[in-house]
Amino acid sequence: MKRVAVTGMGAITPIGLNTEAYWESLKAGKIGFEEITQFDTTDFKVKIAASVKGFQGKDYMDPKSARRMELFCQYAVAAAKEAMEQANIQMDQEDPYRVGCAIGSGVGSLQAMEREHIKLLEKGPGRINPLLVPLMITNMAAGNVSIQFGLKGKSLNVVTACATGTHSIGEAFRTIQVGDADIMLAGGTESSITPIGIGGFTALTALSSSNDPKRCSIPFDKDRSGFVMGEGAGVVVLEELEHAKARGANILAEVVGYGATSDAYHITSPAEDGMGAAMAMKNAVQDAGISPEEVEYINAHGTSTHHNDLFETRAIKLAFGEHAYDMKVNSTKSMIGHLLGAAGAVEVIACILQMSNSYIHATVGLEESEEELDLNYMKGQGIPQEFQYALTNSLGFGGHNASLLLKKYQA
Repeated sequence: MKRVAVTGMGAITPIGLNTEAYWESLKAGKIGFEEITQFDTTDFKVKIAASVKGFQGKDYMDPKSARRMELFCQYAVAAAKEAMEQANIQMDQEDPYRVGCAIGSGVGSLQAMEREHIKLLEKGPGRINPLLVPLMITNMAAGNVSIQFGLKGKSLNVVTACATGTHSIGEAFRTIQVGDADIMLAGGTESSITPIGIGGFTALTALSSSNDPKRCSIPFDKDRSGFVMGEGAGVVVLEELEHAKARGANILAEVVGYGATSDAYHITSPAEDGMGAAMAMKNAVQDAGISPEEVEYINAHGTSTHHNDLFETRAIKLAFGEHAYDMKVNSTKSMIGHLLGAAGAVEVIACILQMSNSYIHATVGLEESEEELDLNYMKGQGIPQEFQYALTNSLGFGGHNASLLLKKYQA
């Protein structure tokens, strides 16, 4: 099996429009929660979200291309552009059929569906935009990124709800491991802060009942009441290690383990004993060929829902036993909310940024946990700490579990 390096990262998030701004905000404990402005929330119980601020598609691509993309695709292209530039990928020096793309979206464009449904009802089917289908379908993030950058290798759209970004990176990792590509752009993207998006998740009672920015997304807190909808994109450049070294690339980290399981239990609730997520973590550690005790840090799925945070805690204890109490566990969602299909990707980037800078960020807003939630969830302040391995979890509706193990690169 070939070794796989991370040589570039790109992020569009509610707390920063590039990886540097994202990192500065994570260190500072900055939250991205504020009142929804995309639509009138008068009749909605939930009035708060984690929106991307100040984004303009034309800043990352030509205006004509931007007009032919919905927001989730624009976010993906923007994040991919930053990642490609950081990795210094020169496509005229690569075999394009050895450079692929695995960028997923859990939902696609709810905006396009809502907009054209109104036309259907008010003006009839003859007025529906001919481009509705290619604008809204989830695979167009991978399609548009491939078109923009000339990536002619494997092109995938993994859709596993909230585990989409992590599965996408995991499948890209496997693709390079077995020799099917030299380079893969991988990650996730989402933009679902719309009436049907907010209304649907509210009806499911999945969203936080708090409209206080400081108490809405509070993973592992005893007063947690649901997640806050976020949006954005995260893309990493994965590269076969020898290929990266041969072109003198700056190697940011290695991906060394990947685990994927299914709870086979319930369409929305994780398995109560945490065994499915525990097996994903165990498989990632085993895949890397290390002992569980070598893992010092976990970036949890940590959604701030009652069930997720409790059952994920059980899963960590099942996977690591007594060592779970020696680990640092945090939730990036405490600052950026839940980016659905993009969550795992921006959290992989958070892991690499923390590992590279020897710092573990706080779980912002966490004040007090209930009795069974007794791990070190990084309450209060972040801390300087060197660590060699970072494990990141994503758990999606439908019982999809994904874990990735990242390692600090050592030449």
